[in-house]
Amino acid sequence: MSHSHSHNHSDLKGKKLLITIVLNIVITVAQVIGGLVSGSLSLLSDALHNFSDVLSLIVSYVAAKLSQQKASINRTFGYKRAEILAAFINASTLIIIAIILMIEAVKRFKNPETIESNLVIWLSLLAIIFNGLSVLLLKKDSESNINIKSAYLHLLTDMLASVAVLIGGLLMKYYQLFWVDSVLTFLIGLYLIWVGYDLLKTSTKMLMLFTPSHINVEDVVKRVNSLDHIKKLHHVHIWNLNDDELHLEAHL
Repeated sequence: MSHSHSHNHSDLKGKKLLITIVLNIVITVAQVIGGLVSGSLSLLSDALHNFSDVLSLIVSYVAAKLSQQKASINRTFGYKRAEILAAFINASTLIIIAIILMIEAVKRFKNPETIESNLVIWLSLLAIIFNGLSVLLLKKDSESNINIKSAYLHLLTDMLASVAVLIGGLLMKYYQLFWVDSVLTFLIGLYLIWVGYDLLKTSTKMLMLFTPSHINVEDVVKRVNSLDHIKKLHHVHIWNLNDDELHLEAHL
């Protein structure tokens, strides 16, 4: 019964990811066309960020599907670590995209250009709505799964980026403050690095099989050694296989 429940949950998780992939493809295509027509760097930067979302969501979707596959003689753990690998890739791309955004923002700040602001406003509103829907879809699963969390963070930061683009569009339309676009883009880039670094650190620790931070190996050894008929527990290794499984290997 529990296996069936788990399988249904995984299928639902996969469907939610699939919906967010479609939504983000629509946003990306719309923003690329809009950015080229309006001459807006912030829209093109946001489109680049959305394209990274599409890639990261596809990676997350494939990883979620792989993680359901059963173990075999040659793959004794199955593909359960695929989701951690996906989280690592997503966190890395988040930081890379942030640096690209910041470099472009500095260039644009030095040479501000006149931009067709109406298109910027409407397309950023579209991105906010679609990313908002995607964020709501993944929020619950993101609390218990590092792979979904990485996708969720991509979408959340992209929604915030779109809010900044909207503010920039409004300031350009009503006050002709074209430099605001660059400043907001740079600040979003800093935020992306901060968010991405935390996820990169967590996924790296899991990939390197580090002992989870909430476990003290010495306490585990003392507790086991205090049991009757136990002489010595040694060669202890404790690690997370994925978000759901904690493993211990030791000599007794």
